[in-house]
Formats: sequence, structure tokens, C-alpha cells
Amino acid sequence: MSETELASFLQSHVGQIEELSRQVNLAYWNATISGKARDFERSAQLQVQLQRVYSERRDFERLSRWKEDPTITDELDQRQVILLHHAYLRNQIDPDLNERMTKLQSKIENQFKVYRASVNSKKATSNEILKILKESNDSDLRRHAWQAAKQVGAVVVDDLITLVKLRNEAAASLGYDNYYSMSLELGEQDENDIMSVFGELEKLTRDPFKAAKEEADVQLAARFAIKPSEMRPWHYEDPFFQEAPRVFSVDLDRYYEKHGIVDLVTRFYHGIGLRVEEILARSDLYERPGKDQHAYCTDIDRKGDIRILANIHNDETWMGTMLHELGHAVHDRYIDPSLPYILRQEAHIFTTEAIAMLFGRLSKDADWIQEMIDISDGEKQAVAEDLYKSLRLHQLIFVRWSQVMMHFERNLYIDPDQNLNQLWWQLAQEFQLLTPPDGHDFPHWASKTHIVTAPVYYHNYLLGEMLASQLGHFIRAKILTDDAKTLGGRTEVGDFLKQRIFAPGAKYRWDSLIREATGEDLSPRYFVREFVERTL
Repeated sequence: MSETELASFLQSHVGQIEELSRQVNLAYWNATISGKARDFERSAQLQVQLQRVYSERRDFERLSRWKEDPTITDELDQRQVILLHHAYLRNQIDPDLNERMTKLQSKIENQFKVYRASVNSKKATSNEILKILKESNDSDLRRHAWQAAKQVGAVVVDDLITLVKLRNEAAASLGYDNYYSMSLELGEQDENDIMSVFGELEKLTRDPFKAAKEEADVQLAARFAIKPSEMRPWHYEDPFFQEAPRVFSVDLDRYYEKHGIVDLVTRFYHGIGLRVEEILARSDLYERPGKDQHAYCTDIDRKGDIRILANIHNDETWMGTMLHELGHAVHDRYIDPSLPYILRQEAHIFTTEAIAMLFGRLSKDADWIQEMIDISDGEKQAVAEDLYKSLRLHQLIFVRWSQVMMHFERNLYIDPDQNLNQLWWQLAQEFQLLTPPDGHDFPHWASKTHIVTAPVYYHNYLLGEMLASQLGHFIRAKILTDDAKTLGGRTEVGDFLKQRIFAPGAKYRWDSLIREATGEDLSPRYFVREFVERTL
């Protein structure tokens, strides 16, 4: 009787949420394209409607019962019950509180999307600010551009702290210490495991990062005609020091400035047996007024309407970004369409991040550049070492930056009333070895959009990097057994990913999926071998 009731419930539930979810995703897409407040308001209203479905107490109680029912033996039914139970549990809060959270988040998101910073009293886009940080040797101009990149923090900070407290209030009403702990548990992750992995990577990368940063600082200081001890956060190319500055002789941008990024990514993915033409045709890829200045991929309907928002320039940053976002897209594109609607999604958000990172790294790979752009063997050999060092530096920097984000966000939810500005720079000093600017009592942290739009998410990027290295090792060792130097042009790569990673969707928990695909549990050792020890 339980299985019959469950089947009826699942059919009814999908009937309720499938079209509404499509409308939610489409409304958010339209809002990030237009930047108009009314579009964000419509997106928030639809999101509230969807959350009301998951707030239904009677349905939650039935799912709680089915979750423990031994007579439900079908693995697809069991998995759907678990995922729906998690979705309903996080919405078993006061409806008014839920609505306040949703609308406040939408308000802050809108502020992020439409805000345009000023550099020396002149409005500037994110791309223009990054161009200054990439190209200018004027320390004063760089400082103004770096500060401009953080200006939005002061605009949103009060609402953001309020939102954090509302999220904590919601978590407490469900019996959790705070929103951070709740999010990990409902995402099928263990907080102690996360802390353990981050602690291990922190120790393994501490000395290599320190040495790499000191070497980079010497070169950058010479460029800016200052002493290494005078290096400040605005002397790095990324406003958060989450990406590697260009300190090696090779100029990656020159490989892409005369090539169409869209043509290159289309050709690459086609070469490994993954079609992206329809995805790109539905996407919005170039700058326009009011549009979100970043990039993301979205699956509108779990039936093939997959899109990417981007602001492409022909440079290495956007080459890597498009390889990354299309990694997300092909993951969604090749989920088995015969799976139940509830299971037509990734096993975990970091498993799709791993695919995006596996491919996103290629923009810095000499063999891949030669294959795609046809540089000579001599040029490839001339740049290969610097490209590897650049990628290694990037990965070391990202590990340390991820430590800042994970520890900051965890402590933010533990105590949102503490001195968060001070906490931010304490962590930046500890993990990134950055010297804070004078008078740094400013909410720089609040300018990081992920804290609003993707709370308790950032640790998944680092887990994704670990899995990307593990998958890369497995593909080269077990799938491409001919000492292949690049993944390009090998349909075996796409076949493996489609069959072992993409097609199962959310049929299995993330840990079971990884074990089934690679024969072992998720491990940091392949990342360490590749980017710390250089033995992979």
C-alpha cells in the first residue's frame, strides 16, 4: 500500500512543481538579463509560490514516514523520497519568515546585478575594472579600481546581515544550530568531514603557497616599482586574490584575442562527443546594459532547455569561463531523460563543478592550446613550463582563497554580530598572506555575491577541484591508455562522462556515484599530486 500511495504522491507532486519550477527558472533568467527590479520581483514571487509547495506539513510528514518504511524497496523511489524529504524539511518554517527571506534575497541580488561601480568618479563595468587590474602599472589607479570592485558591499551589507539572521532563525526553528550546519546536512555532507579535508589541504599547501606567493610578489613588485613588502591587495589582478596574477612570460590572452571563443568551445566539445550548439543558441553571451556581469549556467526545465549567461571578451579569462560553464551545461544535457523528474539533476552540486573545472583548466594547457589554435611544437615547448606554473599558482591561490570563504561563512552564521570586517581580514592574512589596506573597516566581504546567491556553497568549489583531478587521473589512466597529452578530440572522454557521471543524475548519492565511476572514494591526493607535488 505504501508504494501505491508513494507513486500517487510523486505523480501529484511533479504535476504541481514541474511547470512552476520552469517558470521560476525562466523568471530568474529574464531578471538577470534585464536587471529590472520588476523582473526580480516576479522571480521572487514565483520562488515563494514554489516554496509554499514544499512547506506543506502533511506532505512532509508522509515523506518522513516513507523515508523509514522498509516496504519501499525500489531504489528510484527511495532516492526520490530522500531528496524530497530534504527539500521539504528546509521549508518547514513559518511561511511569513520564508517569504521575507526570499524577497530580501531577491532585493539584494537585484542590487548586485544593477550596481555599477565608479573609478575616479567614472562609472565602470566589472570587465573594465578587471582590465585596469590586469593591465595598469599605476598603483593609485589600481587601488581606486580595487576599491570600486568592493563598493557594492556598503550598499548591501545591512540587508545581508539581516538575511543571515533570518536564515539562522529558519534553521533554529528546524532544530539546527545555524543555517550553515543545516545546509551541509541537507546537502548530504558532514561538517566534520569538510573541516577535516580543508584542514588537510591547508597544511599540505601552506609552505608551497608561501613560496609561490613570495616569488610572484618579487616579480609584481618590480613591475609596480615598489618593494615586495609594499604589495597590497590591489596589486593582484583579481579583486579577491582568488586567481593567479600574470607573473610568467607567456601572455595567454594573445592566444584567444583573434579567435572566436564560441567557435573554439563548440569545436572542443564536439571533438569529445558532447554537442553544445543548441545550448549556445539559447544562451545570452555578450554584454548589454543592465545585464548581470558574471556568468552562470541554468537548466530551465530538465528537458533540454539549458542556457548560459556570459559577457564574453576574447581573452583567456572568458575562454576558461566558457569551457567551465559548458561543463555544467553538458552535465545537465546528458542526464538520462528516462529518469523521474526528481532525479534529473546532478548527484551533488560539486560533482557538476568538477566537470566544469576539469574542462575550465584547459584554457591554460599548452597541449590543448596547440590542438585548438595550432601553435608550433617549438612555441608549445617554450610556453609549456610557464603555463603549468601559472596553473599551479592558480590552484594554490584558489585553495587558500577557498579557506577564507569557508571559514568566513561558517563563522558568519555562528555569530553574525561579531566584527565581520575584522574577521575577513584576519582570515585573508592567515590563509592568503595578504596585507590589509589602511583603514580597512569596510565590508569588503559583503561584495562577494556568493554569500547572497549561493550560501554555504563555496567549499564545493574546492571539492570540485579535488574531484576534477581525480577524474582527470582516471580518464588518462583507464580510458585513454595511450599516453594522451590532452583530452581534446577523444570521444572516449565524452562517452565515459556521459555513461558514468552524467546519465545517473541524482540516482545515487554523490559518494556512491564517485565510487562507482572511479573505483574509489573522493580523495585530495590526486589534486595534491597534480598541483603540489607535481607527480600526477
